[in-house]
Amino acid sequence: MHPGERIKAIRRRVGISLRQVEKYSRQIAKTEGSARFYISNSWLSQMEATGPVPSVEKLFSLSVIYRINFVELLSLFGIDLERIGLHQVELRLPKTHLASLEVYNEHRTMTFPVRLRKGFKLEKTTLLSRMVRIWGEVPMSVIRHLDIRHSLYGYVGHRDHTMDPLIPSGSFVQIDNRVREVLRPSSWRTELDRPIYFVKIPGGYACSWCELKRNQLTLVPHPLSRSPLRHFAYASEAEIIGRVTGIAMRIVRP
Repeated sequence: MHPGERIKAIRRRVGISLRQVEKYSRQIAKTEGSARFYISNSWLSQMEATGPVPSVEKLFSLSVIYRINFVELLSLFGIDLERIGLHQVELRLPKTHLASLEVYNEHRTMTFPVRLRKGFKLEKTTLLSRMVRIWGEVPMSVIRHLDIRHSLYGYVGHRDHTMDPLIPSGSFVQIDNRVREVLRPSSWRTELDRPIYFVKIPGGYACSWCELKRNQLTLVPHPLSRSPLRHFAYASEAEIIGRVTGIAMRIVRP
């Protein structure tokens, strides 16, 4: 079935006629203040027969009238919004930036560990598959309510070598935006204990160690990165987004 035939099947399942769709869309167009939301009887009949892609405004009206999720409606025309994240990962941007975790269809499910095996020990390195006893299909809306929902995520640009090799370029980092205070050197002993911050700077972001003296914030790079120190006026030029709490990175260079 081409998209038009699928749209026709949905309309029949809802139990409304072409003229009723025209009537309802006229009401939507009036409310939205634009004729682009209007769907005429003849246009819809042609679309159901030949399947041309509607405008985004007509898709909006069909979503409202047919009581169908807008994301599902787009998928009938070959547009899968869930692939946005996939393409964002594959298209590596040169500058460090914040990354969003979007869930476009909360009704979709994903395979997720719902029960762990008894007796497994967190101290030991093991395969995830051996830790999990039962895998289940969990709605995305449920996963959004896990703790990861309250975190920010950042991507370290492939030209940003500030923390290389501790955090290589191309890594994703988890950020706790509740922690914005720069800790003093007495609070950590080694470079692994030293807090790393995600910082908003003029023209973008940076992932770095930080030192704060009076009103000057210094971004301190890893010594092996050969990157320079960078100094900014605290608050007016640079703002700490939060502390980096997790890293997802490649261990083989692409």
